[in-house]
Amino acid sequence: MATEIKIKNIPTGYQSIISNGKHTIIGDEPINVKGTDLGMTPTQLVLAGISMCKVATIRNVARRKSIDIGEVDAELKQIPKKNSDGSFITEVHSAIKIEGDITEEQRSMLIKEADNCYVTRLVQGDWVINDSTLLT
Repeated sequence: MATEIKIKNIPTGYQSIISNGKHTIIGDEPINVKGTDLGMTPTQLVLAGISMCKVATIRNVARRKSIDIGEVDAELKQIPKKNSDGSFITEVHSAIKIEGDITEEQRSMLIKEADNCYVTRLVQGDWVINDSTLLT
């Protein structure tokens, strides 16, 4: 199933109202680049999607395997590097904490599943981003 997002950009700073038709969030840029800092930046939104998928995958696998876990926290950090040809490579570092009385084997298995979550695989795959057309 295709995912569809609609954006309405308003003249103040770089504020964008982002909607999937059911839920809405605000995106923006920091004040130091003339945004109003009222929402996450585009890069932060991408990292949020990856991290949410990782923790949701852990929760899903734990439920399916009847592993009793508590809170699951993740921290992701993105480090862009510019190649000599002007292209970019981006490293994403991830750290995950899983609360609960579980074995190290279970913890390792859950983290391995998280690292293979749908959004991570999606981002690691090939993308074809077509040129924009005019919206009517």
